Amino acid sequence: MEIVFLRVEIDGRPPTAEALWHPALVNYGHFTALQVRNGRTRGLGLHLARLDAANRELFGAGLDGDLVRERVRHALADDTRDASVRVVAYCPEDRGAVSLLVAVLPPAPPPSGWQSLKPVPYERPVAHVKHVGGFGQLYHRKVAEREGFDDVLLTGPDGTVAEGGVTNIGFFDGSSVLWPDAPSLGGVTMALLEDRLPAAGIGSRRGPVRLADLPAYRSVFVANSRGVAPVGRIGDVTLPVDDDFARTLSEVYESVPWDPI
Repeated sequence: MEIVFLRVEIDGRPPTAEALWHPALVNYGHFTALQVRNGRTRGLGLHLARLDAANRELFGAGLDGDLVRERVRHALADDTRDASVRVVAYCPEDRGAVSLLVAVLPPAPPPSGWQSLKPVPYERPVAHVKHVGGFGQLYHRKVAEREGFDDVLLTGPDGTVAEGGVTNIGFFDGSSVLWPDAPSLGGVTMALLEDRLPAAGIGSRRGPVRLADLPAYRSVFVANSRGVAPVGRIGDVTLPVDDDFARTLSEVYESVPWDPI
């Protein structure tokens, strides 16, 4: 799949070939991904908190949220109001300070229809960090796509469910959503839903989920910055899609306000 970049900046400037050597060759850094519409994004505070926490863990210092916002606004410029934006933090050894790469791409459409997932026994290293080391999940995802699936479902060797390849996954039992408590990335959209589901009369909790438990759930869905989508198949298991729940979940997500960057 061809990736079309509208603009890429490093520390607020167009990158030189020399500036790109480190992020291209050294697989150590972290990032967040935003969908921007009319210069706004959902869950901005959560994105900034994610970057700050990961930066402290990887590089031993916080990351100024105002600086991140300024870099994103600068990369969007005056001519781009809608976009997919990726903010990558890395630290060239010769500088001793964190650099911010901001990539601006065309806006990604929301997911459509139900999703099919291929379960694979793979757990991301340092799963709680949204880091740049994504070879494993990308490899398994491409294999899954060649086999007709939309994405992968990452599991432990015993079938314990963790997360999708680029999503969180939730399991609805008829009264509440169960989010897997296996090591995984705590996504921004997941956090936004967790905070708002109770007001819609739906509980939200964490706990173990196993592939063997799939028939016990009324509906399964995935969530990331592009939105939410029901899951209709995991491996060879066909899953029910609860239209009423899917409608409520979509309404909850659409109620999340857009924050100015």
